Amino acid sequence: MLLPCEVAVKCVLPSVRAMLAKTLTTKHNLKQAEAAKLLGVSQPAISLYDRKIRGTAINLENDPEITKLIEDLADSLVKGESSHKDFIQAFCEICKTIRAKGLLCQVHKSLDPQIDIEKCELCTVTDPLKCM
Repeated sequence: MLLPCEVAVKCVLPSVRAMLAKTLTTKHNLKQAEAAKLLGVSQPAISLYDRKIRGTAINLENDPEITKLIEDLADSLVKGESSHKDFIQAFCEICKTIRAKGLLCQVHKSLDPQIDIEKCELCTVTDPLKCM
């Protein structure tokens, strides 16, 4: 049985990083090495995101709210306005938003067939004090 956070680590984290990398390299014209340093990953990881070899489990680009959150995070990273704590909080907010929208459900079901996504409400909790 996979926990939602395990699915998020496997699928959401790389997808968000891929969008962040794309935003940093296209909108902000950073080199892959510069984007990698800001995200705390390697330059080859940025290349894999760019070539869509990594970070494609969930397509987040069609969701305007997620896109805005990612663009805001990229902007704050480039401006140097984001502390380590701020980065983590923003990333977690993006993940919680993805989960609350049900964007993780089908992926979770494909990885763990025992999950009944019609009855599961773990990810749609709106109380910010609850991680789920």
